[in-house]
Amino acid sequence: MKKEDTVKLISAEGFEFVIDKKAAMVSKTIRNMLTSPGSFAETERGEVTFPDISTTILEKICQYFYWSLQYASGKETEFHIEPELTLELMMAANYLHT
Repeated sequence: MKKEDTVKLISAEGFEFVIDKKAAMVSKTIRNMLTSPGSFAETERGEVTFPDISTTILEKICQYFYWSLQYASGKETEFHIEPELTLELMMAANYLHT
């Protein structure tokens, strides 16, 4: 896979998730960050830092992006969310418009 086909998402703790750009585009916020005209660092480097999203939550969000692509293509499966992650995950999802 080519570098331009991936996106690096960086958590508050500095952990890096390299995912397919198509998966990352599930988020309207990330899509806007990566496709906005101009010389934004996110667009040029293909990476987005989330200083307020923990590694655990960002990992779950990345899992959701891939699940969402599968669901959109007709594969209906459950997406399990641990109860202790629910509040943080909802806040992050609201920010990311997913």
